[in-house]
Amino acid sequence: MILLMIVFIFYFCNLNVNILMLLEQYTEKNKYTRKSKNGTEHVYYRNKTYIKLRCDCCMEAFVRAKSAMDPKRLSNSYYHVCKNCDSKKFAQERGLEKRKIWTMKVDSLIDISML
Repeated sequence: MILLMIVFIFYFCNLNVNILMLLEQYTEKNKYTRKSKNGTEHVYYRNKTYIKLRCDCCMEAFVRAKSAMDPKRLSNSYYHVCKNCDSKKFAQERGLEKRKIWTMKVDSLIDISML
């Protein structure tokens, strides 16, 4: 069984392609106080979930609140860019790579349904 796993990893797992961008998910407990109508202070807690991601542009790890992200984007099939990198420039570079693969001009008048 172990031999089969080693063979599978050696032949089918490409580390250049299979880089995981979702590193971990953790919860932080925050403590707050509020004053009631009678003037007494009450302590309450809130849990906030954070996601640790790896930037696709600079490969640095960064943290983002899970509530600030769309749930569909919490997978490795989407690109994630940190605050230090320019996300618009990164997106343009990815579009350029796809255009080179498709050998398509920028000003082509091909209908999108034909792609």
